[in-house]
Amino acid sequence: MTTLLHIDASARPGLSGTHAHGSHSRRLGHRFVTTWRAARPQDEVIYRDIGATPPGHVTGEWIASGYTPPAEREPWMHAVLAESDALIAELRRADVLVIGVPMYNFGMPAPLKSWIDNIVRIGATFDFDRNRENPYVPLLAERRRRTVLLSSCGSSGYGPGGFQAQMDLLTPGIASPLALLGLTEVHSVAIEHAEDPGDLLDRSIAEALDRVDALVGELQAS
Repeated sequence: MTTLLHIDASARPGLSGTHAHGSHSRRLGHRFVTTWRAARPQDEVIYRDIGATPPGHVTGEWIASGYTPPAEREPWMHAVLAESDALIAELRRADVLVIGVPMYNFGMPAPLKSWIDNIVRIGATFDFDRNRENPYVPLLAERRRRTVLLSSCGSSGYGPGGFQAQMDLLTPGIASPLALLGLTEVHSVAIEHAEDPGDLLDRSIAEALDRVDALVGELQAS
């Protein structure tokens, strides 16, 4: 059985094409998961809507707790790290991480940054060894985990080679910290022209939905 961890990060509720002012990234995530389960209904889906219920921010207390060896943590430290523990446990269970995320001001929404900050934790998901040329040691590389980024943006040209590629702080901002943990296989699908309603947006949505369907088949076959 394969376990999917599906995360929605959009502040917009609902799905575009179904609900007024609905989210494009939520629409892609919903399409991916429903298409996946149509072929593999036995697979598990863990769902977390961080757009509606954002994780807590990292604080000084969080940092002090995270850097204290587990056996030496005081009760309040365990309480501070409880949400991080739960998020990491979900990620550890996942075989496929599905993130629906819009581009806000060229980067990710704040709730997704908080989620990343909660799962990137020394001693839990990565270690640091100064004796290595690359001191970062991923702790989630013990088996294959695949990441699917399903995004939306206001215009076009943010992909590799695009005229606005240097402005894309979203994809590397997600892929880089996940790679630190050992999640290095990333697949991306994006809806573009969200601020250009009409034919440009309609074509981009149709192409993205087709690509999501194809990606599901590719991942299930590999």
